Amino acid sequence: MNIKYHTINENGCSIRCKMFCDDWRDVRRAVLYAHGFGGHKETRAAVRFSEAALSKQKGTLVMAFDWPCHGEDARKKLKLADCSEYLGICTEYLSGLVGEENVYANATSFGSYLLLRYLQENGNPFRRITLRSPAVIMYQVLTQNIMNEENHRDISRGKETLVGFDRKIRIGADFLRELEENDITKQDFTAFSEDILIVHGMKDEIVPVDAVRAFAEENLIEFVPVEKADHRFIDPNKMSEAVARMVSFLFSEA
Repeated sequence: MNIKYHTINENGCSIRCKMFCDDWRDVRRAVLYAHGFGGHKETRAAVRFSEAALSKQKGTLVMAFDWPCHGEDARKKLKLADCSEYLGICTEYLSGLVGEENVYANATSFGSYLLLRYLQENGNPFRRITLRSPAVIMYQVLTQNIMNEENHRDISRGKETLVGFDRKIRIGADFLRELEENDITKQDFTAFSEDILIVHGMKDEIVPVDAVRAFAEENLIEFVPVEKADHRFIDPNKMSEAVARMVSFLFSEA
């Protein structure tokens, strides 16, 4: 597997990307990989997914990228509009490489929330989509399961606060309001349901299983439970199980 780093400079954005491919001369389809909150394009999960995708389907390229304020991105303030812009630019870039009909998406947690929100705003530009541990109730997930007492104290005092995992993300009350106002569980995704698969760990400690299962049922989206798997799928066997299921769904019609 070959790796190439690339920066997409467009509309004043500088999006840092990491691309995985076996043969750059034979790229026929592309998968956009979207990481979660506080993550980055260098995540081991992106490598695991790329290895499986390239092994399953020849001529595939996987491109991970840093969301605004994540990884190597230079932005300092996280906004949903900027996230949508990044997603749109990356999608158009891949469409230019392989054609609109050959672009897929795989997203995790916060990345899944952003991707679903993008579908509501712009329609579905992807041939197929897989979501792992999707944070469909992102406002509750962030305020109840990710933020700590110090974070809440800062916000209550009108300050910004650093929240996250691998890289702390600076957010303020304005970003929390954005999340609260953009509740995707109130939206209808049935028009996209046949092209989406959700894989969720039954021991997820960050995103409640019941909320995700209910979202999937309400929108007629296939829900694949993975027993004993946590939010990050730390157990390599559980991650392998999840990745195999997602890759199979993505390329079942390729």
